[in-house]
Amino acid sequence: MILVMTRLRRSEQVERNRELVLAGARRVFLDKGYAGASLEAIAEEAGFSKGVVYSQFTSKADLFLVLLERRIAERAEENERVAAELAGIDEVTMLVGTATAAVAAEPEWSLLVVEFRAHAARDPELNARYAAVHARAVDGVAATLGRLHRASGLEPAFPLRTMAELVMAFGAGIVLERVADPTSLPAHEVTLMLANALGAAPTPATRPARG
Repeated sequence: MILVMTRLRRSEQVERNRELVLAGARRVFLDKGYAGASLEAIAEEAGFSKGVVYSQFTSKADLFLVLLERRIAERAEENERVAAELAGIDEVTMLVGTATAAVAAEPEWSLLVVEFRAHAARDPELNARYAAVHARAVDGVAATLGRLHRASGLEPAFPLRTMAELVMAFGAGIVLERVADPTSLPAHEVTLMLANALGAAPTPATRPARG
């Protein structure tokens, strides 16, 4: 019994350390960017030696990909929650608005993902790992869009995966454009444009008022 409890405590400690490393890594990545972050800085932020970090993760990329997978899962849950409360083609506009607001609410994280994508693009092996994670994000968006269209009784204007890829591309583009000009691409107008591109034309009530 004592041996079992010791093993359990040890496994719990390992898991606790892992969570502390991930939390520290997120803070360092957001503060310094992917290129500026180092395992040494992450270890220091988490309060561990670099050896502890290496016992949990083999590289900086491993750390980032775990954080990315978690964020994708969180976004998927958020989308599912929103979709469960909605039904109909106008609600696609509301879902797009939620996604646009999420990008605006986390500009540092959104820019970090774009930076990592550019870095991974120059490394075929790393890019393949990123692509697998990204594909799950696209699948999740496609599934949510499909659920909304089925609830409305309407056929999607385009293949669901293509629509989801457009949503993801819009998100990355918005991030980059706002780096140059933070006032560009107002959220309401972006929402309506993207909803139109997805075939979810806004009703007159949702159109912005003209001055």
